[in-house]
Amino acid sequence: MNKGMSLQAKIEVAIFAALAMIIDILPSITIAPAVSISFSMVPIFIICFRWGFKSGVVAGFLWGLLQVVTGTAYVLTPLQAFIEYFIAFAFIGLAGLLSGAIKQNLATNNRTKAFTFIILAIVIGSVARYFWHFVAGVIFWGSYAPKGVSALWYSFTMNGLAMVGSMIACLIILAVLIPSAARVVLNRAS
Repeated sequence: MNKGMSLQAKIEVAIFAALAMIIDILPSITIAPAVSISFSMVPIFIICFRWGFKSGVVAGFLWGLLQVVTGTAYVLTPLQAFIEYFIAFAFIGLAGLLSGAIKQNLATNNRTKAFTFIILAIVIGSVARYFWHFVAGVIFWGSYAPKGVSALWYSFTMNGLAMVGSMIACLIILAVLIPSAARVVLNRAS
């Protein structure tokens, strides 16, 4: 991992990536084979909010790696697996770009502004992740589209439904968790 990360951040990144993996194994709302709605990104978002962009990218990458090494990933080709599990999951870390604003507003008890930045961060991380699933869907999964449906539309629809559903699930969980326990986001380095 990055030498610039503190030991505490490294430990939390590893634990929260494993927690995301465990949550992902739990039953979720399944739209179609390999397309589901889950709140499994919540631990990665918490890392993003606590430690920022770099730690969020590492946590997302580790979660994707865990998917591949445990055999829970849907792998068609090495390139598809790289895009959907390493790149896409790492891109959730973009939510960490708003870490400073979130922590600053939580620390000053400005819950409304903090929650606004949390929503924006979750949207950024979710859209960034699912953009790569969309790309992989067009390139690798398009042949699974129903007859008469373009690969572009099929990927957009399936990945869009999964993204919106998962994003809303994460928003609900974090909307309940963070206002009542700001210490989940605030760390000693804050």
